[in-house]
Amino acid sequence: RVTLLELMMAKVSDKSSVTSEERNVFVRHADFLAACFQEKCGAVLKLAAAADTEDEEALVTIRLLDVLCEMTSNNSQLEHLQAFPGLLETAVDTLRLTHLAGKQAVNIFTATHAVTGQEEISHPAVGFKSHLIRLIGNLCYKNKENQDKV
Repeated sequence: RVTLLELMMAKVSDKSSVTSEERNVFVRHADFLAACFQEKCGAVLKLAAAADTEDEEALVTIRLLDVLCEMTSNNSQLEHLQAFPGLLETAVDTLRLTHLAGKQAVNIFTATHAVTGQEEISHPAVGFKSHLIRLIGNLCYKNKENQDKV
């Protein structure tokens, strides 16, 4: 599933070679991806307590978020996803929960979780909160109703 989402991510982010037919396919699949994200978003919170970074559901959720961020960066899919019921609320709630998890203990969601020296960041959840913020921002872009909700 992660590999499939990575392939979708590559195709969605390559805006120059996407045909209108492919764009329509992405719009049709956007509902499914958004529903999957809503259903699985809690899996990422397991990474706060566990040292195991190979939780498949969490990795799938992280990739789903990446794909949704890319899809909402494209105007043809943005309006459709802005109107998707509950997606914005789920993103905001997940951001609150990850922020709270970071405050309760030192973990991957802690704001002070910093890399010292030249270490490479390899944890899959690094950047999850920033991607949630990106999704929330995209869903609120030129959409007064969503801006008022946030």
